[in-house]
Amino acid sequence: MPIKQISVFLENKCGRLASVTRTLGNHEINIRAFSIADTTDFGILRLIVNQPEEAYRVLRSEGFTVSITDVIAVQIPDRPGGLADILELMQEAGVNIEYMYAFVEKVSLDALAVFRVESVAAAIKLMRERGIKVLSGSEVYNL
Repeated sequence: MPIKQISVFLENKCGRLASVTRTLGNHEINIRAFSIADTTDFGILRLIVNQPEEAYRVLRSEGFTVSITDVIAVQIPDRPGGLADILELMQEAGVNIEYMYAFVEKVSLDALAVFRVESVAAAIKLMRERGIKVLSGSEVYNL
């Protein structure tokens, strides 16, 4: 059950981030999670939103450089070592994590993290085999 992540390439200039978020807000698109990676000249804003296809369309129409990527949202026990258990499981199975970030909302008593991995299908299969909850798009987009 991969979910759709929106990635926006942004010049590292005052107001660019505000412009993206205002554009989404004006179209009733709600941000559920985000991460920003930057350098001196540019940044990549990664977003989980409630309407990923619409966000992609709107941002492109406004002239932003945007892409959609499959990621997974994994429910993690909110306790010391909970994240380490998941990361070690992926390591043992040879699932390479390209990047990850935490989610704004909690799912029940557990935490939620978004992972970009080389093989989404392999990671989902692994999590399910170990009884770890991987959330569907509808579960994530409606948080």
